[in-house]
Amino acid sequence: MKRPELSQAYVIAPDVNQNWLTRRVCGKDQSGVLKEINVVEERPLTIFLNSQEIVTSMTIGDHPKYLAVGFLSNQGMLRSDDELTGIDYDKELETVIVRTARKTNYEEKLSKKIRTSGCAVGTVFGDMMEGMNSLTLPSTRLKTSWLYALSHKINQTPSLYLEAGAIHGTVLCEKDTPLVYMEDVGRHNAVDKIAGWMRLNSVEASNKILYTTGRLTSEMVIKTASMGIPALTSRSGFTAWGVDIARQVGLTLIGRMRGQRFICLAGEARLLWDADLDRIQCEPQKTRRKGSQK
Repeated sequence: MKRPELSQAYVIAPDVNQNWLTRRVCGKDQSGVLKEINVVEERPLTIFLNSQEIVTSMTIGDHPKYLAVGFLSNQGMLRSDDELTGIDYDKELETVIVRTARKTNYEEKLSKKIRTSGCAVGTVFGDMMEGMNSLTLPSTRLKTSWLYALSHKINQTPSLYLEAGAIHGTVLCEKDTPLVYMEDVGRHNAVDKIAGWMRLNSVEASNKILYTTGRLTSEMVIKTASMGIPALTSRSGFTAWGVDIARQVGLTLIGRMRGQRFICLAGEARLLWDADLDRIQCEPQKTRRKGSQK
């Protein structure tokens, strides 16, 4: 049976026909048979804010302007009231320059660099919790039926992950509809692309859900909360600090979502348990090694 082209319903979805995002590489399998497979490309992208170099990030190379604007916004270097006067991307130099009407200088902030747990080694600058204490996220209700519908639709969407693996996806959703699906070698890049798209298109955040294929770490929680999105969900698991921060800022945090199962470790007051589990297809549980935690 042919898989439906669900990507047609998205505003932005992975484009598996962009051949420059992957490369064919030959090798031998476990039987010594010659095989040719797709592997994801990595490219450096240097981000400038006005005349100041901020960071060089390893990325697959698509949507560089969204990535730059989203990264700077999530770092607090672009303020909500900043007027953007230009975004210039030079493909040959692999550089994006974001220009603002306000003069900027972040030398002190750049000196406080934190390497995160993100794949492709994410980086954040300054106090990671800056502004979190005063943050209030909207109390939008979240139906569990939406979560199951989103999980099904996203898992059926053609993606670079299905083509080549070694990549993370992040999806911006509204109710049971996935809107924007970004992929990258680091989940932090994928969420920054969504943040950039939201800012440049003046998209409302209070009624959105963020879905990620990666772990629910402190960085992912902080970025989601900074974007004003009240709910973050994943098929993957949690870190303790990620849970602590989500509880502190009032973010609904849902992980290990597979088939009928999920666990909510923060912000469960938003959940409306309306799904009929008898209608949700089960997924087999992972086989645990003997002696492992039950």
